[in-house]
Amino acid sequence: MEVTVECKQRPEGSKPGALRRSGLIPAVLYGHKGTESVSLTLGAKAAETLLKKATINNTLVQVSIPDISWNGKALLREVQTHPWKRNEVYHLSFFSVAAQDSLEVTVPLHFVGQAVGLKSGGILDPVITELQVQCAPGDIPESIEVDVTNMEIGDSLHIRDLILPQGITPLIDPETTIVTMGGQAGTKEETEEATPST
Repeated sequence: MEVTVECKQRPEGSKPGALRRSGLIPAVLYGHKGTESVSLTLGAKAAETLLKKATINNTLVQVSIPDISWNGKALLREVQTHPWKRNEVYHLSFFSVAAQDSLEVTVPLHFVGQAVGLKSGGILDPVITELQVQCAPGDIPESIEVDVTNMEIGDSLHIRDLILPQGITPLIDPETTIVTMGGQAGTKEETEEATPST
């Protein structure tokens, strides 16, 4: 998914607190010209809308900066919020991907299917819920499906078991466990085994 946001160049010497009080959110764009960065602002409502659609380190954002005639794709890299008012945004960081052949991004895992082990009283226990991968900027998946349909009690799925879209390379050990199917504690059989016969 791709979203669009328009920013303005931040006036030199402006204070972040004063900007926020006036309804503007400080931001920064990295890498728009090699290693250069540019300080920006965007409206608080625009930031709120953006965060409803974009996920950190996953969603491509079309950033427009009319002040410097720049328009390009970027990843939302960081969102700073108020220490306890999580819906109050303090600062946004974008990373330009225009010159990048590949990126490291974090993709949520989406568990699909009705595991057969659930019918035997098993409990599905996800170990990880997102995966760091490398891919081209235009190939970032919104999520990666993990099919748990055939999992029985005692089974585990690992990174090596995933069917990944073409061009997506996982950046963690292939033996890393994604999800396990454990037995339900205190089942009738376990209780009988644990009770000594008289």
